[in-house]
Amino acid sequence: MRKELRPTHEMVSCAVCGRTILKGERTEAYLAPAGQRKVVCELCTARADHEGWIRESAHGDMPATRRPREPRRSLIGRLRRGREEAGQAPEAPSEEERADLFDGEHHEAREPEQADTHEHQVPKTSRRRKDPRHVRAVPTNSQVKIERALEMFNGSEHTRTISGIARTLGLPWVSAIPSTESPSEVEVVVAWELSWYRYRIDLGDERDPVTVLGKGQEIEELDESQREWNAFANEDGHLGAGVVSGER
Repeated sequence: MRKELRPTHEMVSCAVCGRTILKGERTEAYLAPAGQRKVVCELCTARADHEGWIRESAHGDMPATRRPREPRRSLIGRLRRGREEAGQAPEAPSEEERADLFDGEHHEAREPEQADTHEHQVPKTSRRRKDPRHVRAVPTNSQVKIERALEMFNGSEHTRTISGIARTLGLPWVSAIPSTESPSEVEVVVAWELSWYRYRIDLGDERDPVTVLGKGQEIEELDESQREWNAFANEDGHLGAGVVSGER
């Protein structure tokens, strides 16, 4: 008689990535904001926390939902509300109440100004949120911009392209020119007689600063301003500022 194979455990999928949970794999139970129970694999717990899901194990320790705080009423509004709660009909404010109202609102109007004064005393860096792009500070000096741009290029995978072509065509000419339109960008041209590449390097983008703008086959296709060689490349495809003595 043919034996039927059946799974020994219930097939459960991760509520974040959708991957089937393997037998013996650790999982974490979460509660979504709407109250649904979600099973999350160990690799996706950070994403579940980011989505605002609450661990089921910690749900009992969460404080009870607080009543939202009502917006602060004006002085006259507070007086009328007190009379309404006492069962009295609202009356027009007296001269004394008007004076208190004027002083109170004038004081309240000054509170944001005082808060701003105190806020300016706090260093700005402590209040600034981090940009997900990890923006770098951009230098203002042109030579420093060029050196920073070449360093960022050397940290990219584009050096492999330069190194591979250099094995066949020899070392290239290199130019690095700061952009006149964007102060954070530097244009880099790497050229041989039979090939050339144009790159844009964004000094403010730390994650992916290098972009290929174009490539061609003849050096004459480049403008004269793009052929002002002020840098060099070595056999590893790394770029450096300045022209090496004896370079063609």
